[in-house]
Amino acid sequence: MSQSPSGDLQPAVVKADQSSSVSLNVNRPKQKRRRAAAHAAKRMVLLTGVFAIGFAGVAILLSWVIDPLQHYHKSWYKPFFSSEERYQNAGLARNYDYDTIILGTSMTENFLPSVVGAAMGGHVMKLSLRGSLMPEQYETAKLALSTGKVKQVLWGIDYFALRQPTDEEVKDFPSYLYDDNWMNDYSYWFSITPYEELAKGMSKLAIRGAEQNLEMLDNWNHVVQFGRKLVMNDYLNAQQSEYYFGANEDPLSSVQQTFSTYVLSLVQAYPEVKFTFYYPPYSVLRQAVWQQTNLVRYENQLTMRKWMFEQLQSLPNTRLYDFQAESGWTFDLDQYKDLSHHRESINTAIAEAIGRDDAAYRVTADNVDARNAMLEEQVDSLVINEKQGTVAAYPITIGGRAASFSNRTAAGDDDVLVPAKEAVELIGATMNWDAASKSITMRRNDIRVTMSTGKAVATVNGTKMEAPSPAQLVDNKLNIPLIFVAECLGMHVNKTVKGPAVTAFSIE
Repeated sequence: MSQSPSGDLQPAVVKADQSSSVSLNVNRPKQKRRRAAAHAAKRMVLLTGVFAIGFAGVAILLSWVIDPLQHYHKSWYKPFFSSEERYQNAGLARNYDYDTIILGTSMTENFLPSVVGAAMGGHVMKLSLRGSLMPEQYETAKLALSTGKVKQVLWGIDYFALRQPTDEEVKDFPSYLYDDNWMNDYSYWFSITPYEELAKGMSKLAIRGAEQNLEMLDNWNHVVQFGRKLVMNDYLNAQQSEYYFGANEDPLSSVQQTFSTYVLSLVQAYPEVKFTFYYPPYSVLRQAVWQQTNLVRYENQLTMRKWMFEQLQSLPNTRLYDFQAESGWTFDLDQYKDLSHHRESINTAIAEAIGRDDAAYRVTADNVDARNAMLEEQVDSLVINEKQGTVAAYPITIGGRAASFSNRTAAGDDDVLVPAKEAVELIGATMNWDAASKSITMRRNDIRVTMSTGKAVATVNGTKMEAPSPAQLVDNKLNIPLIFVAECLGMHVNKTVKGPAVTAFSIE
């Protein structure tokens, strides 16, 4: 309590009122600052939103006007095509004129649309996808077919394209470019990738003068090297590098389901479209590597060759051609850049053969088994000359039965070195090895043949004869030139040329 001038006691409230007033005066600026900050924040959010909307609008407008991948319309300026086929093909399929499409992996990239058009009749658009799996080819085909422009399809079927894709492979495919849902096109609107592809095309033209056109788009025939040396090196490396593939091979049932889902379904859905399928001609060494390192794949692909035909043969809008046993190509390693990829000239020959419906390659119910047997025979009887980079096949029957040997090596022209012990047993002879003279003596009836290692000479009942190769050790086994020895031992040998680099021998 305090005392007033009159002496009355008064409550001590004056200081308290003064203190409250001071506190209010102090808080008012803080409150104003908070309100100002909140207002500024709201304004910033609003401006950011307006800027984002504006930016999005500009991005969408640019995507529509510039449209670097021609996703919405054909380019109004000189087009620069992307070499990333998964990004470019959707725009080509949607906005260009054609009535025939080419589908497949890199095996189909060297087709010239004008050549295919002349051979098959039509205006051709190539929609190849290098390294692709069947689901990707399906999306491309489905988009093109949905336009109503397609009258015929040329489709290269690779066995390895029928495996199931990994999650990463599925994610990498720009499926938003292939559907009709514009709501998911934001991946196109706000991505730098389309403009990077446009810049690449422009720089190629500016720096190298590499003008692009649809005739040569993605064609690599003139930018790579071909030759037997490259193929043989690839073969030797693959024998080591591909061994692990066999442990991860898709089961046959899965491969068949892939074909049914992504190929057969389209053929059935578009009965008015003519589908022409073909099996690409890899080098024979591609088949040999599969047989040596991944027997599951080798046998499964042989099974699938017939199984796919059986699924297609009842559909009137399909036909199938098989070029995998064409030894004129597959044994000529100079036509390849690696185990699988061949020159443009072979693509041209394929198109022309299909155009004339060449019976030598058309698969029918009457020849499907024979075609498989032909390919198996070539691989089983393959002789590889690693030094010269050449291959040949020598199918051999002895007494009417196919002869199998644990090893085959080239022995001059039209002969093959095989293990001596296996050979003399099959031809009904006996043998004796003399370690001191390093010579082998073989007897059949009253004929005796002696050969020495290191000398391409044989002594037949005392008479010397020139041999195509000396007896020699191969993988620690003594080998002899089979055809030469069989004739020396009095057997009749019938020779039949079954194709370039393929010669069959019948020994009786």
